[in-house]
Amino acid sequence: MSQPDGGADDPSPSPCLSPPPPPVAWPEDGALTREWVAGLTATLDWCSRSLPADRLPDVLPAALVQRLVLAASVILHREPNLVRVDPRPDQAVVVVGDVHGQLHDVIFLLQDAGFPSDDRIFVFNGDYVDRGAWGLETFLLLLAWKVLLPNSVFLLRGNHESKYCTSVYGFEQEVNFKYKGQGPQVYRKFLRCFEDLPLATIIAGCVYTAHGGIFRGTIVMPSKRTKKGKKGNKYKANSTVDPTLMKLGSLDELLKARRTVLDPPWEGSNLIPGDVLWSDPSLEMGLSSNKERGIGLLWGPDITQQFLYTNNLKLIIRSHEGPDARDKRHDLLGMDSGYTIDHHVECGKLITLFSAPDYPQFQASEDRYNNCGAYIVLNPPDFATPVFHSFEAVKPRPKANPYYDFEDVIDSDEELNLGAMDDGSASS
Repeated sequence: MSQPDGGADDPSPSPCLSPPPPPVAWPEDGALTREWVAGLTATLDWCSRSLPADRLPDVLPAALVQRLVLAASVILHREPNLVRVDPRPDQAVVVVGDVHGQLHDVIFLLQDAGFPSDDRIFVFNGDYVDRGAWGLETFLLLLAWKVLLPNSVFLLRGNHESKYCTSVYGFEQEVNFKYKGQGPQVYRKFLRCFEDLPLATIIAGCVYTAHGGIFRGTIVMPSKRTKKGKKGNKYKANSTVDPTLMKLGSLDELLKARRTVLDPPWEGSNLIPGDVLWSDPSLEMGLSSNKERGIGLLWGPDITQQFLYTNNLKLIIRSHEGPDARDKRHDLLGMDSGYTIDHHVECGKLITLFSAPDYPQFQASEDRYNNCGAYIVLNPPDFATPVFHSFEAVKPRPKANPYYDFEDVIDSDEELNLGAMDDGSASS
């Protein structure tokens, strides 16, 4: 089997060309600075190129990792499911799609777009981990930016920020390999952080962003009343939600959804997060179950028009589909440039944005997609005219081994093994 570019005929990294940096320490005064984040970036880059992966704790101690994850989790937990991002007239907003552990491409993207600052807001649309070899480092870097600039960096959840996906697509194995005996404890900290990630943003009142996209409303069936006998309340209403009945959800329902659920199946009050993270657009009109994935929705241009019109919006920016997924979607455009415009309706557009170039890092087929990644800049005053920036992968990638069996695992999340979840396992 041929190796992908930047693959691993030799699993060891290239020899150290310079002395290892000192272990990263939390600032004495407890406050992160731009210099500290820049130093962390340089250290992570150096480690990926010059240090065996299981030596990462020598430079990035587990205690430091857990402290950074906890600090970010505290901030994320305070944010609502639907975050209102209201830039000033002199601020631009950068929207980023899936990055999937491709650390060096993320470092380039931040440099190319202009780092987060008081003048430049970033919205990341999920899928920070899995598939790539540096999911841990990638997510930590973005968490550091969030802690440094909580009002200029917004991190949304993707479908891969879950226990199910990370056990199948490599992130759990990556953390356990890099941190050995402390791996399970560190991994649990990441899972708790995933629960705190918001689900969507509305930017400047006119742009909706979410990883998968649109969601159905909850249709509550008639209540059954059972005896309760507590505090004088003789009965308790047990209402149910029928996921097969389809109507477009409201932003108010999104705000009230329970986002702490980590894994499918999403039912009842958990139905909306499942849709937001897993749904896909279609050229077929209406709402329907996403049978290919086994979770979420398919929605057509008429639903995009309805969602934009009802909520007085002009754009939907979602992610979730890379070149491998689009290779199987003959009804929609490919992902060669890192973005597609899937619906163009009277009220505006639906855009799919993917920011991991030359993806996936590891794959079984001989032909690589060699796709570009992309990010979007939304400029004042209207913020509704997307400026697309495509970019190629940083090459050569440092040598690395995959943390999942990419020959046996499905390539594009096109289906979900809910039976495996019921059994408490996670296999494809």
